[in-house]
Amino acid sequence: MRQSWKSFSCFSTLSRKTMEEFEKYGSIEIYKKGEIIFRAKEELEYVYFQVSGKSMIYNLTHHGKRKILFIFGKEALLNEHVMNSHYASFYCETIEKSKILKIPASCFVGCMKEDFALVQMVLENQERKIWRLGHQLKNTMGSIYMERKLAAKLWKLSRDFGVETEDGILIDMSLSVTFLADMMGAPRETTSKTCKMLVDYGLISMNRKKITVVDPERMAKFYKTGEISM
Repeated sequence: MRQSWKSFSCFSTLSRKTMEEFEKYGSIEIYKKGEIIFRAKEELEYVYFQVSGKSMIYNLTHHGKRKILFIFGKEALLNEHVMNSHYASFYCETIEKSKILKIPASCFVGCMKEDFALVQMVLENQERKIWRLGHQLKNTMGSIYMERKLAAKLWKLSRDFGVETEDGILIDMSLSVTFLADMMGAPRETTSKTCKMLVDYGLISMNRKKITVVDPERMAKFYKTGEISM
């Protein structure tokens, strides 16, 4: 098994025994872009960590439309449940070629019983997800216009997956209008018009499926207040 996952910052406080168990029973699997890692209502036999690449967590609406909840990169714990007696609540799918660390749930839970640092790591990870869901709910209230909702999403992506360029912060992932619509839970046509609005405001630039946030501070001010500073 490759050694890169051992340097995860989230594993830095784990006991030597826990790391040895992960190395003994864990495995690295390569997933192509668009592959399902686990499905909603599917029994989870493994605990999954993102080693490289990116994956998304989503669910389906009553109309069968995809609603993206999270996008995760390196070191992310992908599971919502880590107990081997539970079933997945959401879908997890790669959005680019990815390496995933798979640890049998029985092994993981056994290590949690012996290593409180692992319990703490899982709790902190899930608390961050709850906070992010709360933040998403705040930004999806009807009183916030669509362009501010999209600006908030893009600002967050630029912070998590941004690369500095001469033109601003390039979001290092492919972002089609359809993908953004799934993130917003909005029609594709509405999302396309909203993207054009943000371009016209000078907040973002678009080149095919690549988006650059021109000025993160202006973007943050816009999604928080609706004001466009020059």
